[in-house]
Amino acid sequence: MLRTIGMIGGSLALYQAMEVLGHAKETQFAGPPKLSGAPAGASVLVLGAGLAGMLAAFELRKAGYKVQILEYNNRPGGRNWSLYGGDTYPQRGGETQKVGVAPGNYLNPGPWRIPYPHRTLLHYCKAVGVALEPFIQLNHQALVHNSKAFGGKPMPYRDLSADFEGNVAELLGKAIDNRGLDSQFSAEDQDKLKEALRTWGLLDKDMRYVKGNRSSRRRGFERPSGGGVDGSPIPSDPLPFKDVLDSGVWAVISQHMSIDHQTTMFQPVGGMGMIGKAFGKQVEGLVTFNAKVTKISQAGGAVTATYTDTATGAVKEAKADYCVCTSPLGILGQSALDASGGILAASAAVPYSNSVKVGLEMKPRFWEEENAIYGGISFTDRPISMISYPSGGMHSDGPGVILGAYTFGAASYKFAGMSPDERVRTVLEMGSVFHPGRYKEQFTAGASVAWSRVPYTLGCCAQWNEETREEHYQTLVAVDDRIVLAGEHASYIGCWMEGALLSSLDAVTRLHKRALEA
Repeated sequence: MLRTIGMIGGSLALYQAMEVLGHAKETQFAGPPKLSGAPAGASVLVLGAGLAGMLAAFELRKAGYKVQILEYNNRPGGRNWSLYGGDTYPQRGGETQKVGVAPGNYLNPGPWRIPYPHRTLLHYCKAVGVALEPFIQLNHQALVHNSKAFGGKPMPYRDLSADFEGNVAELLGKAIDNRGLDSQFSAEDQDKLKEALRTWGLLDKDMRYVKGNRSSRRRGFERPSGGGVDGSPIPSDPLPFKDVLDSGVWAVISQHMSIDHQTTMFQPVGGMGMIGKAFGKQVEGLVTFNAKVTKISQAGGAVTATYTDTATGAVKEAKADYCVCTSPLGILGQSALDASGGILAASAAVPYSNSVKVGLEMKPRFWEEENAIYGGISFTDRPISMISYPSGGMHSDGPGVILGAYTFGAASYKFAGMSPDERVRTVLEMGSVFHPGRYKEQFTAGASVAWSRVPYTLGCCAQWNEETREEHYQTLVAVDDRIVLAGEHASYIGCWMEGALLSSLDAVTRLHKRALEA
C-alpha cells in the first residue's frame, strides 16, 4: 500500500501516509523525569560534560544525589560548541587555528539547527534560559547546482521544484485520463485527484504545465509585477523537464520533507554553543575539566575512574556509588572499562562517521543584496555538498559567516587530510560556482573542523545499522551493575542533540530505579 501511495502521490504523500500509520513520529518526550528520594549519601560520577552528561547531573542532583562530572575539555558542551573571533582551536595532528571572524560572528562546528519536533531540547533551552531565533532551512531563492545539468549553471530551487512538481502533476493527470488508475480509484475520486493535481501543480484548464501566470506564481515571472505603465508581469518559461530531472532536485525536495528538516527550525541567538554554556551554569562547581579518563572500575561495590589532568599531567581518581558514562564509544574504547563482555562488544561494534565543516566570513552580505537570498541552503554535487547562509543578522551591513562546506563520507576524509588553510582555499574555489566574482573576492576569514581529528570524539556521531542495533543496542543501553551509558549513540535519534538528551533522561531514570532497589 505504501509503495502504491508513493508511486501515485510522490514522497510527500508517502511520508504523510507513513506518519498516519505510525512509521514516522516525533521524538518521545513527556516532560522532565520525576526522580526523588535518592538513597541517603548516594553519589553518581558522570563522565563527560556534553549535553547528555550535564543533563544527567542536573536531574540527579535535583533528586538528591551527590554528583561529580569529569570532562576532557576545558569547557562544557562537548560537541555543542561554537568558534568565535579570537578563539584558538588545535586539531589532532598539530595545526592550531586562530579564528579571525568579526565580533558577533561564529562557526558551529557541530550541531547547527534545532527541529521543531525536538521537544526535549526546546524544553530545556527554555528552562536554562537559551534565547532562540528562527533557522532558515528551506529557502526557495537558494540555488541547486549539478555539474551535469544546465551547463553547470546553478538554478534557483524555486524554479526547479516548481517545474518538477508541475510536470509530475501533468504526467499523473495523463495517467488518470488514460485509465491508468482505474484499479486504484473510483471515477469520483479520480476527479478529485485531478482537481488536486491542477491546484498543486499549477496546471492549466487542460491539465498542462505550461508557461503562464499560474505556473509563474510559483516559479517566478520573467518580469515581476510592478507599478505604472509597465506594471504588468511577464510569465517565465518552464525549464525542459529532462534538464530538471538531470539536476536531481528531487533529492533536495525530499530532504526538506524529513521531519527533522521541516519548517520551523531554530538556532540559539549568538551560536549553538550558547546551549552548552547555559547547561554549564546549571552544573557549575560539579565539573572537573581537563580530565582524561583512562580507567573505569566497578570493584568494591563502587565506581572508580582514573584520570589524567591534561593541564598538569597528574594522575587522579574519582569515586562514586554509580556512574553515567556519556563518552563517545570510540573514546570509551580507549579506556580500561570494567564492564560485562556484552557492553564491551556493543561499544566496539558501532563506528563513527566523519564530517568536516568550514566557515567563511564575507565582508558584505552580497547573497542578500544581489541575490535576495536570506538564509537557507544551496546544494551542489561538488564535494563541499552545500553552503548555508546565516539566519542571523539578516539585512544588516555587517559581515556574515557562510557555512562553506558540510561534508560526509569519502569527501570528508579528503578534507580532513588537508591543512586548515588548504581546506579554506578549496572550499572557496568550489563554492564560487554559486557566486562567481564575489565569493573569493569578498572573503575575509575562515575556520574549519574535521571531526575525525577532534581528540575528544574522533568522529562525528555513531553510525548504527539494522544488524548492529538488533544485536547490540539493548545491551549497550542496559544498566551494567553500577554503570549506564548515555549519549546520542544510545538513542534512535543519532547525530542529534535530542537523541543525547532523551538517552540521558532514560539512563538516569533507570539508574535511579537501580539505586532504590539496591
